Amino acid sequence: MKKDMNKIGIVILLVFVSLTSYAQEVDEQEKEKALRSSTNLTWDGNKALSEDNFVAAEVDYRKAISKSPDNSVAPYNLGNAYYANETYNEAFGRFKEAGEASTSKEEKHKAYHNMGNVFMKRKDYAKAVEGYKEALRNDPGDEETRYNLALAKELLKKDEEDKKQNEDDKDKDKENKDENKDKDKKDEEDNEDKKDKGDEGDKGDEGDKNEEKKDGEGDKKQKPESGDNQQEQPQPRPNELSKQQVENLLRAMQNAEKKVQDKIDAKKVKGVKIKNEKDW
Repeated sequence: MKKDMNKIGIVILLVFVSLTSYAQEVDEQEKEKALRSSTNLTWDGNKALSEDNFVAAEVDYRKAISKSPDNSVAPYNLGNAYYANETYNEAFGRFKEAGEASTSKEEKHKAYHNMGNVFMKRKDYAKAVEGYKEALRNDPGDEETRYNLALAKELLKKDEEDKKQNEDDKDKDKENKDENKDKDKKDEEDNEDKKDKGDEGDKGDEGDKNEEKKDGEGDKKQKPESGDNQQEQPQPRPNELSKQQVENLLRAMQNAEKKVQDKIDAKKVKGVKIKNEKDW
């Protein structure tokens, strides 16, 4: 009984192995069939592209890619077509797809080399360097890739220097702006001081004016008093001024006072604060 069970187990195992092998064989056959169909579509795309029919070529390449993920030629050729049309984002995606699908070092080298070219067009020199390095890992002897790598490194170095210079220029601009702000603040403070001093000077002139007015009023009070008899004209006494002399003196004082007032007014006009032009 035990021997019979062992025989049954062996038979089941053999059947399972046979079915697995058959399934794998069928799967391989399907893959080969899909790859052949994909390759034929790739040829159609190449023919359309050679006839400058980009639209038809794009359709054929896309069909080829959808038929078989093992076809690395279709995405590579489609990437080249996009690159020629300066559609760099699409081109990069197809080159990346080709590099991942490729099984040979030669195909990988071409795909990564072209990815580096796309990054150069974008002026993304750091990524271009990495793309060319990956290409050289698959084909260290390619002189064109070596040249492109050296160029990408040089452009990356220059780009970094330019960025650093721009940062330094920004820092200098900020320092200059801060210095100008400090200068403006100092000018405002100086102008305020000048204004305060000017106001004090004006007040002093007004004080002189008030003193002169008081003196004038005092002189007016010193006018000789008339006698008890209003009808009689008082006679001038020694060291006393006549009425006409007093009036002449008052007129002279008023003229002098007017001249002083004019001078004060002139000073006020000159003392008006004027905004100076800044010497940057």
